[in-house]
Amino acid sequence: MTPNPSGWQAIARAIAKAIKPRLSSPRLPQPSAPQEYPGDFTGRFDIVYDPHPDQLPDPGEVVWTWVPYEEDHTQGKDRPVVIVGRDAAWLLALPMTSKDHDLDAAQEASEGRYWVDIGTGDWDRSGRPSEVRVNRVLRVDPHRVRRTAGKLDQSRFAEVAEGIREYFA
Repeated sequence: MTPNPSGWQAIARAIAKAIKPRLSSPRLPQPSAPQEYPGDFTGRFDIVYDPHPDQLPDPGEVVWTWVPYEEDHTQGKDRPVVIVGRDAAWLLALPMTSKDHDLDAAQEASEGRYWVDIGTGDWDRSGRPSEVRVNRVLRVDPHRVRRTAGKLDQSRFAEVAEGIREYFA
């Protein structure tokens, strides 16, 4: 038995009609273009500790956000950072890592990277000790913060602030 060609055509039309975009369908908003990264912050700034128990990112808190690579600001990855101040509309933040740089501190310093140990906190779900890079100050768009992951207590924040001052002295 051969299929009825008009039956197949009717099925094909029904399928095409079902998957054809409708003009009256609401369109999803297009994602906004990422704001061009103005480059890492250089110069002096006020180091501030001012965390608040709300959903807004504040100095003293650890947040996850997109961090541009140093060698190419158009590329980067999602990482934890500790917010240490503000520059107009930008948050100023320092990148964090769970990699232990104590064993390669001399090599890191020769590459221009300086780290301060801050221990463990609720920003790392695996409970790994963390370090903060004190000589790279990122500009972070507060609207691009993905989530707040925790906060540093005042004594650990003071150690980070001291590391920043030592490097920028």
